[in-house]
Amino acid sequence: MLYDTLDGGSVACNLCHHRCRIDSGEYGVCGVRRNLEGRLYTQVYGEVIAAHIDPIEKKPLFHFLPGTQSLSVATIGCNFRCSFCQNWQISQGSKGREPDFSGRRMDPPDIVAAARRQGCRSISFTYTEPTIYFEYAYDTARLALEAGLYSVFVTNGYMTPEAVDTIRPYLHACNVDLKSFQEDFYREMCGARLAPVLETIRLLRESGIWVEVTTLVVPGRNDSDRELTEISAFIAGVDPDIPWHISRFHPDFQYLESSATPVATLRKAYAIGRSQGLRYIYIGNVWGEAEDTPCPGCGRTVIGRTGFSITSDRLENGRCPDCGSAVAGFYNLNNS
Repeated sequence: MLYDTLDGGSVACNLCHHRCRIDSGEYGVCGVRRNLEGRLYTQVYGEVIAAHIDPIEKKPLFHFLPGTQSLSVATIGCNFRCSFCQNWQISQGSKGREPDFSGRRMDPPDIVAAARRQGCRSISFTYTEPTIYFEYAYDTARLALEAGLYSVFVTNGYMTPEAVDTIRPYLHACNVDLKSFQEDFYREMCGARLAPVLETIRLLRESGIWVEVTTLVVPGRNDSDRELTEISAFIAGVDPDIPWHISRFHPDFQYLESSATPVATLRKAYAIGRSQGLRYIYIGNVWGEAEDTPCPGCGRTVIGRTGFSITSDRLENGRCPDCGSAVAGFYNLNNS
């Protein structure tokens, strides 16, 4: 899907903002989409490298069907090369000289049947980048909707507008990684650009897809007061109801020169986000820190959490039972 043929047997992939021009026999940046004699093929359709039943809160999505389970699936591969990736064993597995694309074979009907059998309310395309296995996610999401299930992308936000428009009727929620507000960070540490990610966040929200944003706070790289202010101000400028998940970094993959994020830094980011007008901010990878959902009106807790578990849910039709204020989110089967 989403490619153009070019002169000389090359193709132009229009799935992500790399917009790779791929010669015959070669792969795109993602390492899983290959030009074979002037036609672009996915190498990972139905090849599941990971499949688990997760709480939806683990995505993390705190305002989308809270307390429900999601069947989470992934294939190998990614269109970024983040040096700090915490799923690098599978996300970067397609970048070798002789990648092995094979996994557990699960076609779209198999995924939907497994989700229904396990009592899940949604299917999450996660762990690696769902954009790079777009055809598989698209076909599965269409069947899921027919079966009364919802679909979720956990994404780096590098989808083109064409990709967003194509998947929009079948996609209900996204958690987008906004890794930094510096072009240099994206170029040096991710092999990508910032501007397309910002464009995608705006476009997803305008398309009616529920959006939450995650920032992995890396000490010394994206944790300055200025940058945290820029990130939170941008999110608030799109919609102050977008939840912001501030996630604790731990050393992994190739980026080992930094220690884990101090909790004090995460608390500082929380305060900065509040000062920029964000209504819902959560601290991730640290249990007991900013896990609950407050009412934006009276401030009382409407959803209590411990880790990824719901300890209390006081919402009444999406509203605070104390003051009646609406709490932004997607809470039940009647939401649109």
